[in-house]
This record gives sequence, structure tokens and C-alpha cells, in this order.
Amino acid sequence: MAETAAPRTCLVTGATGYIGGRLVPELLAAGYRVRVLTRSPERLRDLPWAGQVEIARADASDAAAVAAACAGVDVVYYLIHALGAGPRFEETDRRTARVMARAAREAGVGRLVYLGGLDPAGERLSPHLRSRAEVAEILLASGVTTAVLRAAVVLGSGSASFEMLRYLTERLPVMVTPRWVHSRIQPIAIRDVLRYLVGCAQLPPDVHRSFDIGGPDVMDYAQMMQRFAAVAELPRRRILPVPVLSPALSSLWVGLVTPVPPSIARPLVESLRNTVVCTEHDIARYVPDPPGGLLGFDEAVRLAIQRVKDSAVATRWSSASVPGAPSDPLPTDPDWAGGSLYVDERTGETDAGSQELWRVVEGIGGESGWYSFPLAWEVRGWLDRAVGGVGLRRGRRSRSDLFVGDALDFWRVEELEAGRLLRLRAEMRLPGLAWLEFHVERDEPADGRPGRTRLRQRATFRPHGLFGHLYWWAIAPFHGMVFGGMVRNICRAAETGTAAAAGVRATREDTAARPGRETAPGRGVGR
Repeated sequence: MAETAAPRTCLVTGATGYIGGRLVPELLAAGYRVRVLTRSPERLRDLPWAGQVEIARADASDAAAVAAACAGVDVVYYLIHALGAGPRFEETDRRTARVMARAAREAGVGRLVYLGGLDPAGERLSPHLRSRAEVAEILLASGVTTAVLRAAVVLGSGSASFEMLRYLTERLPVMVTPRWVHSRIQPIAIRDVLRYLVGCAQLPPDVHRSFDIGGPDVMDYAQMMQRFAAVAELPRRRILPVPVLSPALSSLWVGLVTPVPPSIARPLVESLRNTVVCTEHDIARYVPDPPGGLLGFDEAVRLAIQRVKDSAVATRWSSASVPGAPSDPLPTDPDWAGGSLYVDERTGETDAGSQELWRVVEGIGGESGWYSFPLAWEVRGWLDRAVGGVGLRRGRRSRSDLFVGDALDFWRVEELEAGRLLRLRAEMRLPGLAWLEFHVERDEPADGRPGRTRLRQRATFRPHGLFGHLYWWAIAPFHGMVFGGMVRNICRAAETGTAAAAGVRATREDTAARPGRETAPGRGVGR
């Protein structure tokens, strides 16, 4: 009996990002062995496919680590882009692409697959598209057989492009828009992008080239907004183009209206100035179109909207880490000895069961809010966006559950022990590092009395420099309203079962302690 050939091994970079996080389960379903390269393996822990893949810890710029990750690999999916990483993102893209090109060549990888952008000939490219094109050239010149898929706008629940389109259309019935709303675009549904990516693993070994990929519809951005409105059953939008809005001003405007911060919105907006339309459909010779054809714009939008309504968004644009976000461990007390540390710790007790209390804790943020002084949270979010931060409007991936690594407004889930612990790391702009923890505990029944449920809430801040200390003491007077109100309202929501309502309104009780329910020993620890 002939031996069955071992399944091919695929290495997926960017597995914590929007595309990579969706590609991994598709490759597994197609029968491939999958290895993922990530700087933070702990962020993959709660994903449904985490136990089915091999995980290689590596930074994409670490040549030795990337080379080790490529050993024994047949196909490498290169899905790394420094989008939103600041003005030097082109240099970052160039450097990491060269590291991968060399590592793949020396490891004997059979094929590289890269998802880039359409780059129209004869037009001045935006920096974002220019960088995508340069990365494609580096990989095609690597000495490894390479397939480059070039796409325009990717339509799918949670993608940055879809979120921009959705929020602009839903929130602005009348829009004053720049000239780029009339550039021609050929969007493509995320499911077709994934189908092409998976298909590239089986390309013949002599296929070494770029392919344009796009859906069946070509339109401009104004038409995309009107068709989105029709699918979403919104009134027709009034669009008034003006010639004076530069990409920089447009990105600030997009950042004001949508959850996408200007650091990401700007390269996307600049790219919309270019004509991004396919000039060929040669990929169909190797990855045939499905029987019903490629998914059209209206159906792609309809499916994405339904996914959002069902809280079934697998990955979001915010799945990837914020560029430059710190990864320092949480300072521990008493073992930690690394300088000043400020802590605000509060405890609340409730008659609600531990499951009811955990349900409220796990559902915090997003539409449910933060259970205290909503105006203060909104103002902090606006201030963060004003200085280039992510702000408060990233929301949640799901209304009902969390994974380690999920973005949660301007926090990220750093640790999660179901029913017991939720730890969030701040990703807003701060003169220091900050964490917010929730511990749910249940007392054992004693003397015939039922046990009580306790919520311990701990805010930790490690200041950077003098300004960090001044920042803490400037906001310390508001901690009673913000953190104190949070403990009380979370406990109250668990008791009444009104989680969503409790999180989005503040009452006068936010500023009055409930006797016997709370202790608030906020303190500074000098080391």
C-alpha cells in the first residue's frame, strides 16, 4: 500500500491580525498543518483553533527567530503590514519583508504568498500603496517562488475599510466629502480573499507573479455609501464633494466619525485617491470562481451587517496590537521593585451569585459602557483620540464573551480566567503604564447563612517621569466617582440583571458610597 503524503505545512504571519486570524481556520479546514508566527503567543490562547496549530514566538524583524520559524515549512503567508505604525512605517515594512525573504530562501520554503494592494500604473501612489508594492517586489525578488494577491477594499465584518464605510454612512445623512469619493474602486468580499489565499498553496511551482483580485462590482466611494445605505435600509445619503479637504484633514474627519483612529484612517484615505481596479482576472485559471460567481458588493455588505448584529465577528481591524504598545509585565506587590507604583483598590459585595456578577464583568465596555460617570469616560476617549490614540470607540468584538488579546475600547484583554479574573491593559496615550483588574470571589456559607459574592477591583499605574506622577495626582480626585461608582454599579447590575442599562447611565448614587459595600484604599507605593 502506498504511503499517504504528509500534509503540507503553512506558516502564517500576522495570525493575530484581521486576515491572518481568519486564514488559519480556513487552512486547517483544508487539511494543512499550520504554524503561526507571533510576538505574543498568549494572545492566541483562547482562539478556537489555538490547540490545532504550532506556535512560533518571534518578532518579524528578528532574523534568527524568523529563520527558525520557516524551517520545514512549505508555504509562508506573509500578512504583515505596519499600517498605523507612524511616519516610518515604510521603512518598517521594507525591513521585515527583507528579513522574511532571506529566511524563506535559506530555509528552502517552497512558496511565499503575500496579500498586497492594487497599484495602478501611471498614478502617484499613496505611501500605503507604495509600501505594499515595494514589499511585493522584495518578495518576488527573494529567490522563492512567490504569489502576490493585489486587492483594493476588503469588505467583511470588522475590517477597517468596512468599519469606515459603515460608520460614515450610518452616522452622516448629509456629508461634505473630498474629491476622492469619486475614485473608482473594485472591492472584494473577505470570503473570496480567503478562498484565493488558501488556493495559492496549491499553485503550480512555476507560477511566480502578481494577481489582481476583486469582486464583480466597480464603483466609486460615493456609490459605495449609497449602496450600503440601501442594504442597511437607511434613507438615501446626500453627498456634497468639495475640493478643499486634504487627505490629512479627511483622516481627522474620519477619525472623528468612525472608530478607526487617524493613524490608520489616513493611509486608507490616501489610498482612496488612486484608481484601484483590476486589470486582469488570471487567478481564476488556478483558483476557479465558485459556481455562483464572486460575492457582489450588496451581498458582502449584507453578510457583514448580519455578522455585526449577531455578534459573530471573528476578527476585527483592532485585533492586531497597537503599534508601539507596551508589553511590560504587570507590576506585582510586594515582589515588584521597579520604582513608583500607584494603586486604587476597591471592594464591593453583593447578594448576587458569582455567575451573575461575572456575566456583568465579562460584558463590560462597548455598548454596555463602564458602569460609572459616562461623561468622564467619553471625555477621556476624546482626549485620547485628540493626541493620536485609539480612543474609546473600538468597542468589543462580541457583546457576550471575551478572548485574551481582544481590544476593549481603549483597553486590551491581557488575562482572563473565566468566572474569576479579568485583567485589562491600557492602550490609550498615557505618561506611564496602566492596568485595570476585576476579581470575582465567593464566600463559603457559614453558620447557616448563604455566602456572599465579592468584587475586587484594582487599578494600577506605573508612571513614567515627573509628568506621570503629576498625571496620577491630577486625576486622583475623580477616582471615587469613576472607580467607586464602577464597583457599586457592577454589583447592582448583577443583582438586578440590568447589565446593559447599568453600564450606560450614571445616577446620583455613583457619588455616594453604599455603607458596608465598599472599601477604597487608593494608595501610592514608592519603591
